[in-house]
Parts: sequence; C-alpha cells; structure tokens
Amino acid sequence: MIKPMQAFDKTDKYSNNNGLNSANQFSVAPMLDWTNRHCRYFHRQLSQNAWLYSEMVTTGAIIYGDNLERFLGHNESEMPVVLQLGGSGSKDLATCAELGEEWGYSEINLNVGCPSDRVQNNMIGACLMAHPELVAENVRAMKSVVDIPVTVKTRIGIDEQEDFSILRDFVGGLADAGVDGMIIHARKAWLEGLSPKENRDIPPLKYDWVHRIKAEFPDLSIAINGGLKTIEQSQVHLTSYEELPAVDGVMLGRTAYEQPFLLSEVDHHFYGEEVNQTLTRVSVLETMYPYIENHIANGGKLNQVTRHMLGLFYSLPGGRIWRRYLSENAHKPGAGVEVVQQAYQLVSDEMLRMEDQA
Repeated sequence: MIKPMQAFDKTDKYSNNNGLNSANQFSVAPMLDWTNRHCRYFHRQLSQNAWLYSEMVTTGAIIYGDNLERFLGHNESEMPVVLQLGGSGSKDLATCAELGEEWGYSEINLNVGCPSDRVQNNMIGACLMAHPELVAENVRAMKSVVDIPVTVKTRIGIDEQEDFSILRDFVGGLADAGVDGMIIHARKAWLEGLSPKENRDIPPLKYDWVHRIKAEFPDLSIAINGGLKTIEQSQVHLTSYEELPAVDGVMLGRTAYEQPFLLSEVDHHFYGEEVNQTLTRVSVLETMYPYIENHIANGGKLNQVTRHMLGLFYSLPGGRIWRRYLSENAHKPGAGVEVVQQAYQLVSDEMLRMEDQA
C-alpha cells in the first residue's frame, strides 16, 4: 500500500517543513528552456502539492548577470519551488544558495546530472560525478549558509562506471556532508559519444540501483527519475521493488510537460486528497486568462506563456488544432488572450463534431 505523502505547508516559505524536500515528494523535473516561471505557474494550477523546479541556473549567471529578477524571480503561488544551481565553485554556490533562500525558494538543488558538452566545459553537471569530494564540499558550503533543504540531482554513473559501489560511495560522501535528499536519474550519462537527447534514452534504466541506494541509506530521502511516463509507473516505486525498499519520491520530466493535465492526478494519487471534481482543462484556462493579461500588460508576449500550454488537450479531439492555432498565432504582434479563447473555441467545436459523429 502506498502511504500518502504529506502536503507542503505554504504558510512559511522559509520553513524546511519538518524535513520534507523534493526527494520525498512528487516533483516535476527541471528542464532548460522549459520550466521557467510561466511554466511553473501553469503547472501549479494543476497540482497544489507537486514540487516545481526552476531551470538550471549557473552560478555565473546569478553572480555576474546583473539581473536577479530574471534568474531568481518567481510567483509566490508557485510554492513549493526549487532553485536548481549549476556550478562547482563552493564559494559561488554558497552565495547563490543564500540568494535563493532570500528570494523565497523552498529548496536548493545542485545539478550533477546534465551531460551536455556546454556545461561539462564549465565543470557543471554529470561530469562532477568524477569529483565526489568536490561535490561533497559544495553541499557543505551551501548547507552552512541556508536553512532550507539542499538536495542533489544526479545520474547512477558516467562513462565506464559499471560498479554499484561507485554510486554508493558517491552518495555516502554527500550524506556525510549533510545533503537532505538525492534525486537519482536511473541511467548513466555518457559524457562523450551521446547527445543530451540520446543520454535520455539510450543508456539502459537501472531502477534497482536507485532502490539499492535507499537500502544502503534508509534515513536519506531518495527520489527516482528517468523513463517514467504515467502516474501508475511512478507509484510502483513507492512500494517495495524487486524485494528492495520503496524510494521516497518520484520525479517526472518531459511527460509532465508534454501531457500537463496528468498533473491534475498528483494531489489525489500521491497526497491522498479528494478528487477535485471542479478541476478541468476549462477551469485551468480560466485561471490562466488573468495571468496572461497581466503578463502582456507588463510588456510580455502571449507565446511566452502559451508555449507551455500546448499539451493541455493532449490526446483529446481538437488537441492538434489547439497546438497548431497557438503555434501559428500566439507569436504575432498584438496577440492577446483572445487568441487562446479562439483556440479553445476550435477545440470545443471539434469535440462537438466528434460527439455528433459518434
């Protein structure tokens, strides 16, 4: 039986909420160019409890970019929200973690999983798995300056690493450094020879390794990530798996982004809340209209918001019409909320047409 997770207490944004963090909850993965503040606001309309992540932000961008609002700005309604940092300099990471807490983030997460060449050259992401002492030092530095949780998102290994003991020792070093939780993508990362996209699909999944880590570190919050496409697949890992202990949390990435209405099931299935009968795609649209109008009134563009909403009618009659209409019209000069309303009218018409045919 799956024990319901505890909902995040939003009454105190600086609280560590009795030790809860994204590694022992349900979370939506950080995705570069995708999980920005508009995406997170949209996702929050679908789940009140899921942990949402920022895009990975490098320490250099925060410290030298001279635009904290751009890199750290977010809406209070997004809570709980995690700031994911990319970097390897302990002093800079500590500075950015402290800023993240000041700006109201619920947790700081260090990226030790991105396999991109671009970040490797700056000692960011998965290449840090080859430097476990440095990552532990990074965690200690961040923990020393913030009261909110500090977590690490990582892979099960890199390149030729095939021995489970390497992952076990890596996590052990972080546990000794005081890390609050680990989110583990159950694939290796090949730093050469595979693109970031290929690294999401080609290395085989080893879910059992993540559960073995939980067995080795029963007091450390462990979440599993990688290859999970449905609520049902995710919940499998919250019970014993191949006679190994359940992990504490799950993280979904592209599926949650491409099929966002899936998030409407999270509060019921993961947090034990009653099914919200009033939560529909139409009700979500209605909550987004004022947000869109405010964004445009403040100089923003319609497609900056709607590009995150293209999957709202995924798999339904009119879903392709919805995506096409927004893609073709939301970027036009002067485009406003009426474009979204027109797109929905086309969806509604298609649904009626399909009903008549049936």
